[in-house]
Amino acid sequence: MSNVRANRVGEQMKKELSDIFMRELKDPRIEFVTVTGVDVTGDLQQANVFITVLGDDEQKEATLAGLSKAKGFIRSEIGKRIRLRKTPELFFHFDESIEYGNRIEKLLQDINRDGE
Repeated sequence: MSNVRANRVGEQMKKELSDIFMRELKDPRIEFVTVTGVDVTGDLQQANVFITVLGDDEQKEATLAGLSKAKGFIRSEIGKRIRLRKTPELFFHFDESIEYGNRIEKLLQDINRDGE
C-alpha cells in the first residue's frame, strides 16, 4: 500500500516541481531543467528527483548549485501544494538515460554504415 502512495506522491511532486522550476525560481543558473522522474521512499521521508539540463557539464554543475541553494524554498512550495505532514527531503540527480540512449543510437548507426 505504501508503494502505491509513494508513486502517487512522486507523480504529483514531478508535476509541481516542473511548475516551480518554470514559474517560481528566478535563479539564472536554473534554466532548461526538465524533471524526468521522482522516486519517493515508502515512508515519504526522501525523494530522489531526476533531472535533465540542456547544456554542457559546466551548465549542469551550475544548475545543481542553484537547485541546492533553492532547496528550502522548493521544499516549502511542495509542502504547500501537496499538503503533506512532512515534506520529503529532496536529492537531485542528473538523469543520464537520454544521453546514454543517444550514444547507443549513434553506435548502432555507425555499425550500420560500416556494414553497408
